[in-house]
Amino acid sequence: MSTSLHTSTGPVSAARLSPFHTLRQGVRRTGFEIRGYTRSPESIFFTFLFPILMLALFSTVFGADGEVSYGQGLPPLSAAAMYLPGMLAAGVLLSGLQNLAIDIALERHDGTLKRLGGTPLSPVSYFVGKIGQVLVTGVVQAAAVLAFAALVLGVELPSDPESWLTFAWVFLLGLATSAFLGIALSAIPRSARSASAVVIPVALVLQFISGVYLFFWLLPEWLQNVANVFPLAWMAKGMRAVFLPPEYAALEQNGAWDLGWVAVALVVWLVVGLVISRITFRWIRRDA
Repeated sequence: MSTSLHTSTGPVSAARLSPFHTLRQGVRRTGFEIRGYTRSPESIFFTFLFPILMLALFSTVFGADGEVSYGQGLPPLSAAAMYLPGMLAAGVLLSGLQNLAIDIALERHDGTLKRLGGTPLSPVSYFVGKIGQVLVTGVVQAAAVLAFAALVLGVELPSDPESWLTFAWVFLLGLATSAFLGIALSAIPRSARSASAVVIPVALVLQFISGVYLFFWLLPEWLQNVANVFPLAWMAKGMRAVFLPPEYAALEQNGAWDLGWVAVALVVWLVVGLVISRITFRWIRRDA
């Protein structure tokens, strides 16, 4: 005998409430989210192409002198090689935090979430769909940035498996952290018009203080300490550990890459984002 639960949309069988069904619905939702993403020129530009364009711009503006040494005894590098780690970290932030925060806020205020709340789709399946979309687009974006850096700008990429393993966990952990923080941040905008005005300045300020547009070691120490409170600085540091020569660790605050602390900081922020998302997410705003 099958059991059922009665919801606002009618009886729902226990099978439809199983983890397998929830995951399957989330995977289906991922496909829907990806199709919606590719139909939005604004999303493609500001979260997909933006890091590539910025890498090209900084490489052109600051690369006139070719390879230069950024410190005594450090091997010379091109501007493109120096900016690549920061742009990869920025791409993770834009794909997760900025993309989801704006997208979910818009869906809340145009009635999409209200309509979904009247269907058997669970919030978990909805989150799986959103994070699945971020994962797919984030991987494609990172591959595009790396291909552009190597094939167009001539950046020499790592050849050892250890570096790529580090890249994989920093990238995936950073992407998950950014995604949950984006879901949490989506609860702040009170109208569709204010979504971009709230989210984009936050992302932009974090990029300026976290070693994306300005070399982190050139910032005042107090500003470095402020940036280290937030996850983007740790993502950028992890990326520098992958793509810069080992000697460049001497320019970091502690003279080391501190990958263990990178992992700790990102896990802490992932948990913070997950808890806030769980507490604040509603199909309909309470103050609506």
